[in-house]
Amino acid sequence: MHVLKLTQIGNSVGVILPKEALARLRLEKGQTVFLTETPEGYVLTPYDPALEEQVQAGREFMREFRDSFHQLAK
Repeated sequence: MHVLKLTQIGNSVGVILPKEALARLRLEKGQTVFLTETPEGYVLTPYDPALEEQVQAGREFMREFRDSFHQLAK
């Protein structure tokens, strides 16, 4: 667990992530992160939750029409 403090960054307030957290999230300066509220609290992730929903919908579609895709692939 890391204890983080809020800090003034220009006219905004931000939090500085430790190197270990950046490495584990595979993040670098300038990249975008997403803060999502969940029933358990907040989650900070480099992955766009909306994109994940779209990928899941695509997988379900492909699973539903699997036989059709096999026929088209011939």
